[in-house]
Amino acid sequence: MHTFMSFYSPFTPGLMNIFAPLLLAAIVWTLILKGFSLWHAARGNQKWWFFFLLIVNTLGILEIIYLIWFRKDISKSPVSSTPVNSSSSQA
Repeated sequence: MHTFMSFYSPFTPGLMNIFAPLLLAAIVWTLILKGFSLWHAARGNQKWWFFFLLIVNTLGILEIIYLIWFRKDISKSPVSSTPVNSSSSQA
């Protein structure tokens, strides 16, 4: 029988100490970008983008593309200039 050395296994403690923080960082990065891009797609009424961003997992690549080039900028949308009365009493 051949015995294999421990460094041939991808589950050795040394390698897990290296890959666990990288995996955790990738998960956090993806969740933050996915949430931010889904929020913008929903507020911009972009149903197809919302669907693709929800389904496709690309470690943030698709989310970054959407946020930089395709999201609707709601700050530039026309806003009503009618003043709002804050008091409920009428004279």
